[in-house]
Amino acid sequence: MADVLLRDIGKSFGALEVLRHIDLDIRHGEFVVFVGPSGCGKSTLLRMIAGLEDITAGDLLIDGEICNDIAPRDRGIAMVFQSYALYPHMTVYENVGFALKMAGTPKSEADAKIRDAARILQMEELLERKPAQLSGGQRQRVAIGRAIVRHPKVFLFDEPLSNLDAALRVDMRMEIARLHQELDATMIYVTHDQVEAMTLADKIVVLEKGEIMQVGPPLELYRRPANLFVAGFIGSPKMNLLPVRRTGGDGGRVEVASDDVAATTFALGPAAAGAPEKLILGVRPQSLRLVPAEQARIRATVLLVERLGDETVMNVRLPSGTTALALAAGTAEVEPGDRIGLDFDAAEAHLFLPSGPRLAPEAAIEAIPA
Repeated sequence: MADVLLRDIGKSFGALEVLRHIDLDIRHGEFVVFVGPSGCGKSTLLRMIAGLEDITAGDLLIDGEICNDIAPRDRGIAMVFQSYALYPHMTVYENVGFALKMAGTPKSEADAKIRDAARILQMEELLERKPAQLSGGQRQRVAIGRAIVRHPKVFLFDEPLSNLDAALRVDMRMEIARLHQELDATMIYVTHDQVEAMTLADKIVVLEKGEIMQVGPPLELYRRPANLFVAGFIGSPKMNLLPVRRTGGDGGRVEVASDDVAATTFALGPAAAGAPEKLILGVRPQSLRLVPAEQARIRATVLLVERLGDETVMNVRLPSGTTALALAAGTAEVEPGDRIGLDFDAAEAHLFLPSGPRLAPEAAIEAIPA
């Protein structure tokens, strides 16, 4: 079983602490994605698992064995980098089998492994070509094939699709997802692209400033973000985060409103008792819908319209001057300068403390706009 366990992992470069108190369980067969903005520590954490960076604090266990001081080649891992790093003078066959050749693997056994990897990656016809004769997507397949032939316990991917154009990224995402299913392998994948994270992962680890913000399945992070950072990072377009104030409520209920949002009541249960006067209301653009002005919870002026075919993205200005995003059907008849009404299902909205954490409501109650 290729479990990877991180216990209170930390990393410092001199006085600079870049990772702190990382506790994480990655179980055999899981596809786990580390995601976050540049500089959050996700690639450093992956390199620590690979053995390419020393571990300053804590323990790393692979298959139950502490691997802090074990050489990378002895950890049972294979890594696919952002750069393909193929030998230009070698054929695809030779590139894929290079590690086997260096390990002294018998030719017949190496040949079987190379051809099996080529079959899995659907690149049998490429084996006699050289890297210069390949597209970017094909080169990435070769790099992945080079990892497959080693039969590792764990596959590590460090932003492997960032050098590809948009269409190839979509194709390769599908290839990697299919590869995970076929190999039943443990995979750890680093990306700054939350769309890649949402579409590939069994479990997402959101990092920011060297700390884990939230861990969970993609839809859990989307529907129940733990804090303001996760709420703003996961989802495309990003969630609207609007300052509101507490205007009433009792019996576990909190009513909020602002110059931009009409009164809305949330049932928070025990969490209501600690709700401060100032809060942040989170509403995803997908949750906002066009309604007649008299039914509107939010009134806005359209600033910009982006028509994407099946949907229309509206950038709007609210009465306070704050801007927000809303989605409408592709046939929506809206133009810049239009005054529009928007409403949302309060059950799909979130309340956050200004310091970051989400107030987790037991339910949300629709309120008639004032």
